[in-house]
Amino acid sequence: MRDDPSSGSPNPAEANPAAPTPAEPTPGRGSLLSILGVGFGLAGAIGGTIGGGILRTPGLVVGQLGSGPLAIGAWMLGGLYALMGAICVAELATSVPRAGGWYVYSRRAFGDDAGFLVGWMDWLGHCAGVAWVTITVGEYALALLPSLPLGVKPLAILSLALFTSIQLIGLRAGNGSQQVLSLAKTLAFLALVAACFLLGDGAASPSISPAATPATSGVAPTMPSGWLPFSVAAMFALQAIISTYDGWHSPIYFAEEFEQPERDLPRSLIGGVVAVIAIYVLLNLALLHVLPLDQLAASALPVADAAERIFGALGGQAITALALVSVLGLINASIMSAPRVLYGLARDGLLPPALMGVNAGGTPVAALLLTSGAIGLLVLFGDFAILLAIASFLYVSLYGSSFVALLVLRRSEPDLPRPFRAWGHPWSALVVLAGSLLFLVAAIGGDGRHSLEAALLVGLGAPIRWLFGGGGNSSDGPADGARHNPPTEIP
Repeated sequence: MRDDPSSGSPNPAEANPAAPTPAEPTPGRGSLLSILGVGFGLAGAIGGTIGGGILRTPGLVVGQLGSGPLAIGAWMLGGLYALMGAICVAELATSVPRAGGWYVYSRRAFGDDAGFLVGWMDWLGHCAGVAWVTITVGEYALALLPSLPLGVKPLAILSLALFTSIQLIGLRAGNGSQQVLSLAKTLAFLALVAACFLLGDGAASPSISPAATPATSGVAPTMPSGWLPFSVAAMFALQAIISTYDGWHSPIYFAEEFEQPERDLPRSLIGGVVAVIAIYVLLNLALLHVLPLDQLAASALPVADAAERIFGALGGQAITALALVSVLGLINASIMSAPRVLYGLARDGLLPPALMGVNAGGTPVAALLLTSGAIGLLVLFGDFAILLAIASFLYVSLYGSSFVALLVLRRSEPDLPRPFRAWGHPWSALVVLAGSLLFLVAAIGGDGRHSLEAALLVGLGAPIRWLFGGGGNSSDGPADGARHNPPTEIP
């Protein structure tokens, strides 16, 4: 068993970095490479956040709140919530800079069983989420090129195979693809914003979008009257907004693969959220400039309506291409992240040692192949409405676990080195924890069946833990010999 963190006593592996632990990768099997910089961190945070949701959510938010200024305020408030979460997680990531994501912090705070549970939930959430996103890739590809000879699911499997192949090459290939996709996504959204302001003729002009015409009454939506109706509408709007901000945490899975995690992780997490807030607020302002409020509130795809208004029939194809680029970045980030969860669990003795095998390029190969195989099965046989609901439930739970871990570690390990300390602690952690609990309750109340299905999937981890868990290892810090620092950094 690992040392009790509340005792403050040094970990044997940390006291003697040269002494290998039983779960350490051997030089012949390869090891993780500490070569990443803040450029990858920002690309991961932005690429892991901006997806297809932002193409739909602005209309829903305006429809709930009935006001453009209130909608902009809600997007800023949701961004502030995500920013507070990033600030809290930045402390955890720099205090315990180990590969694996959320489970690292729960294991440190609560022990092996809690750590395994959180890691299992995280990996399941990744697999469910990526399976759903790859299906959308097939749908977008066929929308752009209807003559393609393949169907949606074969195209989804091809996209999965493509990104798995990129990761098999190594960390440098994954880093490069993530930066290219995130940059392309950012530039495309900014170009759309610029086009709305420069080429759009204002929301007073009549709509030319046939997609929105049937639902457009010509009467602007109004704010809900009364405190209770407004509170309910605001909760639904914020829930949709915060789910659109989901993904900012992507850099934490690579904590020990940054050359300078104490510097680059906070910059990546906080800088990534700030960049996404700017893009989302600018996009919503652009939509309000181009579309009448009633059309925006009624539209299921307001970004497509705005593009069609400006560019005509080509606008729909342009937005489909933008959506395709957005989800490709999500797939790349998630397929890079999920194997690190299995790798970390295996290295800590909570899964079979075979899952911590790493190739010369720095990729956990067995963990990657297991992840891609599970995603492929979900693509072929999964119910994607259920998968999406389950993934949402799991991710809200994961956020809450990290905020609790932060509060506990501040008390149980006051002397733990903290290169970055969460601003406004403990209030910042308490606010985001309360938000996570509220959204979890809303998810259970709104769709209890899918929440029960998520709980059953989580319960499947119990026999796996019993079969493979053992006692875990005592390696809790990067001084355990797992980090290897080449002389050059990828910017």
